[in-house]
Amino acid sequence: MSTNDFESLSPAQLRIQLPQFWQKIEQLSELLGLELDNLTADHIAMRINDWALTEQVHQAWLEQGTQLSNAMINGRPIIVLQLEQALQVAGQEIDCLELPYPSDNTYPQQGWEHVEFVVASPAQTVEDFTQDVRQAFPKLDSQWDQLAELGVKVKLSSPKGEGERLANPTVAFKKEGVCIKLHPHTLKAVIASEQE
Repeated sequence: MSTNDFESLSPAQLRIQLPQFWQKIEQLSELLGLELDNLTADHIAMRINDWALTEQVHQAWLEQGTQLSNAMINGRPIIVLQLEQALQVAGQEIDCLELPYPSDNTYPQQGWEHVEFVVASPAQTVEDFTQDVRQAFPKLDSQWDQLAELGVKVKLSSPKGEGERLANPTVAFKKEGVCIKLHPHTLKAVIASEQE
């Protein structure tokens, strides 16, 4: 780990890199047929491969906001921070940052990795939520079976932290190191359910 690694992942640098990352999010959303203008970005997440570097970045972001949660999910801490100064990009204001500590996966690129959007739904299971998502986005539904051919990897999951009471099934679309995730509840609502 070098000082350069930290510099490129510092809050100031990541704020500078955000518009470029967002362009890739917009390209993926157009390909999928998701109208981002009608969706609210719930939170943004980054990926870092090195534990010590993650600790350094975690401390730097703590100076920019308040830690809402430190939950063990799939055997590693996932930090959620409420930013004092929201990230602003393309008409979106994102005040929640997710910082997972490294897992066994090594990411080809460190930094911004995905954005999560809320698609309101009463679904309790990922199967029901997937149906609601397909119904909400007709273009996505019409090309669902061709997504793999378009280079889009789809992952359906129901990640759960210890103590979470709110089911928050997730549909994720990943292409070329960028990922859009959709779920029915905000991260803050899920964290509140842990604390009930």
